[in-house]
Formats: sequence, C-alpha cells, structure tokens
Amino acid sequence: MVTISFSYRLGKSTVGKIIHECCEAIIQKLFSQMMPPPGPEDWKKIGKKFEDMWNFPNCLGALDGKHVVIQAPCNSGSLYFNYKHTFSIVLLALVDADYNFIAVDIGAYGRNSDKGIFMDDSELGKALENGNMNIPTHQELPGTNVEAPYVIVGDAAFPLKPYFLRPYPGDHLTREKRIFNYRISRARRVVENAFGILSQKFRIYQR
Repeated sequence: MVTISFSYRLGKSTVGKIIHECCEAIIQKLFSQMMPPPGPEDWKKIGKKFEDMWNFPNCLGALDGKHVVIQAPCNSGSLYFNYKHTFSIVLLALVDADYNFIAVDIGAYGRNSDKGIFMDDSELGKALENGNMNIPTHQELPGTNVEAPYVIVGDAAFPLKPYFLRPYPGDHLTREKRIFNYRISRARRVVENAFGILSQKFRIYQR
C-alpha cells in the first residue's frame, strides 16, 4: 500500500479505500463466474478425479488454512497474533484434485486454530455442518457393493466428522491405519501444493 501511495501520489488512507472498493467490485462481478458453487454432478466429477489421480475415492476436496501476514489494526491487541509470532488473518481453502480452489473463507483472526475457525467462524464449515453444499449422499466404493459417504480430507488439526476425514493419531498404528494415513496424506497434499502455487504467483503469501 505504501508503494502504491508513493507511485500515484495519493494518501495511504485513500489508497486503502480504493483497494477495498476494487476488491469488492471484483468479487461482485467475477465470483460467480470464477468460483461457482458446485452442484451434485460437479461434486461427483471432483470425487472421480481424486480417485483417478490420488487413489482416494469419494473425496471431494482437501481443506487447510494458511496465515496471511498483515499489519495489525490499531487497538486489536493479540487477536491477530499467531503461533508463528506474526500478525495474520487466516485463509481457509477447499481444493480439488487439480489444485483448483473450490471454496475459500478468509478473514478469521490469526490467533485462532484451524479447528476453531472451521467449526465456529467459517461460513464454509457451517454450510458443511448443515448440509447446504449440494453434496451427494453416498457412492459405492470401487470394486465393492459398499456405499460410503463423500468426504473432505484434512490434517489432524481438524475435527473428525461424518463428512470430514483426518489421519489416525499416534505413532504405534496397525498396518491398515498406516496405509490409510499414507493415502489421506497424498490426497491432502493437493491443498498444500495449491498454496505453494499461490505463493509463487503472489509474493505476499511467501511471508
């Protein structure tokens, strides 16, 4: 913002207002075009892609949070102070098998945990919890007659839910649980890779 202010000979408060208005206009005009809410058939295609590319059937996306470093607002205290000892807001993102962002939720305080944001603050989490995402109910697992629900995957920081899978905790696991953790780790890696691509494109995410 300081660079823009200097380049265009504008006050920082004016630049801040312009940036905010510009972002609002972009969201209003392009959001439905660039990130439309998936319908049931769209979700099924996403699930098939996860099965084909990452060997994890019935997966509708990988979820994770990323801290975006900011300058702490005045009188905000420790609200934005995170475990990395920086001030941030949290970008919560759901990503498909091709590293595309399906849904995002941004703006939560940096001091909050991924679990707390997902369950308490995130519109995405509330929509999933209330069944408002147009997600199909069940699908047979490949090569079986067993019907299983569609799920989202994440790391151990997130809660275990009927629609959300995370790795088994602990070190002394059975072979079957270790295999499951490996598979879920491969599927979950897409969101980390998507954040990596985002960071290479926009340097603000590298902080």
